[in-house]
Amino acid sequence: MTKRPRIAVVGSANVDLTTFSDQFPKPGETILGQKFNLGFGGKGANQAVAARLCGAEVFMVARVGDDLFGPSTIKNFETLGINATHVRQVTGASSGVAPIFVDPSGQNRIIVVKGANDELKPADVDAAADVLKRADCIVLQFEIPLETVFYTIQFARQNGIQCILNPAPAQAIDLQAIAGLDYFVPNETEAEAISGMPVRNLDDAKACATKLLASGVRRVMITLGANGSLLAGSDGMEHVPAFAVKSVDSTGAGDAFIGSFATFLGEGLPEREAARRANLYAALSTTGVGTQKSFYDRARFDVEWSARGKG
Repeated sequence: MTKRPRIAVVGSANVDLTTFSDQFPKPGETILGQKFNLGFGGKGANQAVAARLCGAEVFMVARVGDDLFGPSTIKNFETLGINATHVRQVTGASSGVAPIFVDPSGQNRIIVVKGANDELKPADVDAAADVLKRADCIVLQFEIPLETVFYTIQFARQNGIQCILNPAPAQAIDLQAIAGLDYFVPNETEAEAISGMPVRNLDDAKACATKLLASGVRRVMITLGANGSLLAGSDGMEHVPAFAVKSVDSTGAGDAFIGSFATFLGEGLPEREAARRANLYAALSTTGVGTQKSFYDRARFDVEWSARGKG
């Protein structure tokens, strides 16, 4: 019987405001959009939902505002079966929001307003220690204060808990602060911003991964969009190819990868197999509109994997 992993996500919860248009407006220009979609998002919340839909037991540690979005966000977690005991409202703060603009090719541009996410502090990690210590894996992103991210990595290391960091949105950091991290999982843009090296192709990604590994991170995975992902560690590097799909909205694909990878790895699958499945799960998420709304549940994913995953 497949093990059901316990995954704790310490991270952000936002509301996504997605606008679809034929083009992006120029400075000072007003254009008409074709469609609008409102949904729950935030990189942390998205990764938690992906993990839950893939079958994991998921615990969320987050902060939301005392506006109309706050209670709705908490209820959404609970409806999906995610433990939201440590998702709390912050008095006087707005919930995080993410206006998203999508063009006809599925490419997106996103502005994140962090709001209450900035109020998730190291003390809140300590307050959730009972939940975190029960986790097989802790997942983190950069939409919460860096001090909280670094503190949680140290907490995971001290308690022998596997930890995955998705450094998104990208920002410069002291790589020594994440030394000993189990998995560092940026996309090309994030890898370039953090390493200071260009990441335009697979060879660039390999050179970048070498530098990141030298900082003391145990494993690096660079997600490459339509080109799949690169696995890197002290034992070498391997390119894991992508799966071809008809993409309509790439928003949240990286989060789909992280949440599903954490689950597949937690089930005991070998790293490469977990990455292959996560590649497909992320690709499938781009065939629907929005973030959490576009994520497949495990039954739907297993059908696709049976049809596509051989080899």
